[in-house]
Amino acid sequence: MSSTSGLKAYVAVTAAYWGFTLTDGALRMLVLLHFNTLGYSPLQLAMLFVLYEFCGVITNLFGGWIGARLGLKVTLWSGLLIQIGALIMLSLLNPAWTLLASVAWVITAQGLSGIAKDLTKMSAKSAIKTVVPEGRDGALFRWVAILTGSKNALKGAGFFLGTLLLEILGFNGGLWAMAAGLAVVLTGSMLLVPPDIGKVKGKVGFTAIFAKSREINLLSAARFFLFGARDVWFVVGLPLFLYDVAGWTFTEVGAFLALWTIGYGIVQASAPTFVKRSPDGRTAETRAARLWVLVLAFIPAAMAVLLLEPGTGIPAQAVVLVGLGLFGVVFALNSAIHSYLILAYTEGDKVALNVGFYYMANAGGRLIGTLLSGWVYQLGGIEACLVAAGVMVASSWLISLLLPVTVPPGTVAPVRALADDG
Repeated sequence: MSSTSGLKAYVAVTAAYWGFTLTDGALRMLVLLHFNTLGYSPLQLAMLFVLYEFCGVITNLFGGWIGARLGLKVTLWSGLLIQIGALIMLSLLNPAWTLLASVAWVITAQGLSGIAKDLTKMSAKSAIKTVVPEGRDGALFRWVAILTGSKNALKGAGFFLGTLLLEILGFNGGLWAMAAGLAVVLTGSMLLVPPDIGKVKGKVGFTAIFAKSREINLLSAARFFLFGARDVWFVVGLPLFLYDVAGWTFTEVGAFLALWTIGYGIVQASAPTFVKRSPDGRTAETRAARLWVLVLAFIPAAMAVLLLEPGTGIPAQAVVLVGLGLFGVVFALNSAIHSYLILAYTEGDKVALNVGFYYMANAGGRLIGTLLSGWVYQLGGIEACLVAAGVMVASSWLISLLLPVTVPPGTVAPVRALADDG
């Protein structure tokens, strides 16, 4: 693929991913805050997202294989279409239904949204590897960082959009508005995304889903615990702490989470600036992955100590807000490095398979984090969530110590460093 056509493909896929991400963030806030006002407990709220995360695990496992066989355009368009269906389905929820029927309906719609989210995400992340020329790892790191960072910035905007739609249009009106906007995005992607992007030449056996290298397996395991550590306090515990304990309004909660996620995205997009590059594209980057996850482990641990020790005199709200800012910066660097390494470890014709497997682990971490977030918050509040987060980050660090630092001779062609690409 030429550099011009590659850039066009990158822009088309990124734009589709942006549109989806905006609705995904908005939907999370709509569901969380709407059902909180209906009296759902923290554990019940967490259960609403369980199938969303579980379907992400399954989707990533099989989505990479489907993308390799049929092309990433199929998985991208399918993700957008399924999300539209999920939004419409949620809008049909009837207040007269029993609690059990309502929960089942919402969980099913969230499951569809989980499938849509990870089909779209896997397609966008995999597409980058196919459009960046071989041997330009500096460019690859930048493009991955920009896509990942911009996605999270837009997800933050989606948090605010969701709370704003809930205030202005209500639950159903907000869902229909998002479905209409996403239909426009789907139409644009059908016109602009190249037809054969990501499709593997030749037959891809089903067993290729599980045939992974050691570094892919280790990085996926580290990713599992990293994202579990984030969601164990971010998904349910933090919004409910701000709303129920700190006394914030819907809009204030949404605006703050939006600003945090936007800042998180900006740091991710800037990650190549903070990470030393190596000529082989892996050595210094792997060391950076070890370092930053170790730094991250101390943040929730320190926050938990400050909250559990009454003699400090520091208000709980201040500890949470400052700690959240620090956590976001360091977590963003970790996430960006991981997102680069999965592509650096991957051969071009296996990108959809490996990225799908990697994001399966990512979704698995979110699933465990989501389940624990509601349960742990209900048991011990935000303090217990932070202890759980610290344990999970420490686990990610221990696994990252096993990642190979040097490249075995003859397995990876020499690549140019960041400075050579820009």
